[in-house]
Amino acid sequence: MGISSACSRWTQLRWLTGRIRAQHSAAPTLGTPQQRNPPAAPTDAVPRPWGGRGLHVASASSREVMLTSERYGVQRLPFSRVSDTDVAFFERVMPGRVVTNPEELKPFNVDWLKSVRGCSKLMLKPQTTAEVSQVLRYCYERNLAVNPQGGNTGLVGGSVPVFDEIILSTVLMDQIISFDKVSGILVCQAGCILEKLNEYVEERGFVMPLDLGAKGSCHIGGNVATNAGGLRLLRYGSLRGMVLGLEVVLADGSALDCLASLRKDNTGYDLKQLFIGSEGTLGVVTAVSILCPQKPKAVNLAFLGCQSFAKVLETFTTCRAMLGEILSAYEFMDEKCMELVERHLKLSSPVTGSPFYVLIETSGSNSTHDEEKLNNFLEKAMTSGLVTDGTVATDDKKIKTLWSLRERITEALTHDGCVYKYDISLPVTKLYDLVTDTRARLGQSAKNVVGYGHLGDGNLHLNITAEAYSPSLLDAIEPFVYEWTARYNGSISAEHGLGFKKKQFIQYSKPSKAVCLMQRFKAMLDPKGILNPYKTLPSSP
Repeated sequence: MGISSACSRWTQLRWLTGRIRAQHSAAPTLGTPQQRNPPAAPTDAVPRPWGGRGLHVASASSREVMLTSERYGVQRLPFSRVSDTDVAFFERVMPGRVVTNPEELKPFNVDWLKSVRGCSKLMLKPQTTAEVSQVLRYCYERNLAVNPQGGNTGLVGGSVPVFDEIILSTVLMDQIISFDKVSGILVCQAGCILEKLNEYVEERGFVMPLDLGAKGSCHIGGNVATNAGGLRLLRYGSLRGMVLGLEVVLADGSALDCLASLRKDNTGYDLKQLFIGSEGTLGVVTAVSILCPQKPKAVNLAFLGCQSFAKVLETFTTCRAMLGEILSAYEFMDEKCMELVERHLKLSSPVTGSPFYVLIETSGSNSTHDEEKLNNFLEKAMTSGLVTDGTVATDDKKIKTLWSLRERITEALTHDGCVYKYDISLPVTKLYDLVTDTRARLGQSAKNVVGYGHLGDGNLHLNITAEAYSPSLLDAIEPFVYEWTARYNGSISAEHGLGFKKKQFIQYSKPSKAVCLMQRFKAMLDPKGILNPYKTLPSSP
C-alpha cells in the first residue's frame, strides 16, 4: 500500500468528521520562526531545558527566589565553612577555574524552575577525574559539603545547594573518550551535553538511547545520576539497561573505575547500579560508557485527537498491537495543556476540539514498510472511532514542530503562575483518574489542573497552577497526591528522582526496611555525609 493512497483515505475519513485539514504528509507549520525555536536563555540564568518538568515551581517571573532553608525550615548540618585557605588550595589544583564572584554564582545557586535557592560562595570546574578526586579528598578531610552539578536542569531541587555547599560543576568535563562504530558503544566524560552527544553519534549512524526536553542543557552524568527517563524509554528502556559502565569518584576522593564497554559481564555485584539514580549522594559520576542504538532510517509522527481517556488507552492498545516493533513513543496530553501552550507560547495546534491528544512516533529501517503499518493503524483508529482527527509528519522539520507542542508544555505552565508539579508512575488505566480527582478536590483554589506524560511507560505529569505560592493549597495537594498514588501501588517519582523536595515522602513508595538499607549504603560510602546533603533520603531520626 502506498502512502499517497493512504493519504487519500485518511483525508476522506477526516472529511467525514467535519474537520478537513492539510494532508498528513504536510503537517502545518506551528507559530512564527521565533515561536518554533525556544529563545536563548536570559543572561542572568542557566540554559533553560524547554520541556522539562518539576515540583512546586515558583513563578518564573519571581524577582527573588526565597532561600530553601527559610522556606522549608531546614537546619544546617555541622559541616565546615569555606575559608580563604581552602580557596587557595583549589586555585592551585585548577588555576582559573575557581568561581567566587557572587554575581557569577547566582544562576548556579537557583534551579532553572526558580523554586529553590542556596547560598554557595564557591564553584569549582574540574576537567579531569584526577581533579575531582583531589577536590573530594580535600573536602572529605576538611568536612566540607559538596553539591555535584551538571546542567542544572533538575526538577526536584537536587541540583543546587541548600546552604553553602561547594558547587562541583562538570561543565568542563565534556570530552568524548571513544566511540565504537561496530558495537555503538560510546565512552565520554560526565559533562557532555546530551544533544551534542546525539549529534555526534547521529553522524556515525546511531542515536542516544534517551531524549529529553532538556537535551540542549542537561549533562549525561546528570542523566545517569538521576536515571532520567524521557521520550525514548518506551523503545529503548531505561538507562539502567543502556549504561554499560561508570567511572565514579567516592566521597573520600578514591576513584572507582568500572568503565566497562561490555554488553555482558556477570562477575560479582553490578556496582554501577548503585550510582545510577543516586542523585550524587553516593559518588560523583565522571565518565560514562553507554550503548547507542542504530539510527532509524524512517521516522513518522502522528498527532491525534481523542474524545475520552478511555479512547486514549484503547488507541495505545491498538497501536502497540499494529505497529509493534516500530513504535518508539506514545505521549498524551489533555486539552488544558494545549490551551496553555496556545495562550502563553502562541503555538497553534493542527488538531483542535478534542479533550485529549496523543503523539505517536514510529522509528524503523524501511520507510515503505513503516508507512504501510502506520496507515493501516490510522485507518483502523479512524473508522473504529478511536480518534476523531489527526495529522502526520514525516520530515524532520515538521516532526520537530509537532514535538514542540508536547515538549514545551512545562514552559507554558511557568507562564501560568506558581506551579505545583508531580511526576507519578501508575497503572495506565488509573493514570488520568488522579488528575480528575485532584481537580475535584481543589476546585476553585487552583487555577488549572492538567495532566500529560509518557502513557506507554505509565508515567503521569500532574501539574497544578495558582496565582501565587500558597501553603494552604500545598497542604491540600500533599500528602493527598502521594496517598492516592500509594493506594494504587504507584511511585511518587517516575523519572525525576527525589532530590530535596520529595525525600521525606519516600515511604509512600518504599518500605521502611528498604529505606534503612539505603541509609546504610549512604553511611558506608559517605560516612561524613558530605555528598549532596539534604537530598534523596529522609533525615535520620
